[in-house]
Amino acid sequence: MKVLDLQCSDGHGFEGWFASGDDFESQRVRGLIECPVCGSRSIVKLLSAPRLNMGSSGEPVRHEQVADTHRGTADHAKAQRLNALRKLLAETEDVGTRFPEEARRMHYGESPERAIRGQATVAEAHALQDEGIEVVAVPMASPSKAALH
Repeated sequence: MKVLDLQCSDGHGFEGWFASGDDFESQRVRGLIECPVCGSRSIVKLLSAPRLNMGSSGEPVRHEQVADTHRGTADHAKAQRLNALRKLLAETEDVGTRFPEEARRMHYGESPERAIRGQATVAEAHALQDEGIEVVAVPMASPSKAALH
């Protein structure tokens, strides 16, 4: 298994796992590799030091990556947040401003339980929590209209 440091044409760094270098190149040419931050399919392999297993300790020794690892780590964290947000949007029903009312209806058995999202004021969210209804605030600007990239 080869772990490669990759970068899209917009400069987002991320990691990819491939069976071999040829496997990476084959997938890249066919457009199967996509940047997790912006979705770009224009991907290049970054230079990195090899991963070496030294001695009998069993602990792998990895030399520092030639590229800027701090930026790569920040890009990776951003990609993870965007992927989590995409999953949240795909797996929940948007009830809009009816969120407090619908959350109460589900909590009290008046409506079937399901994963919902919507808008609530801070006061409404606190009132729901006071009633024992779990609420998680996810800050985002117009998620249904904004592209997630």
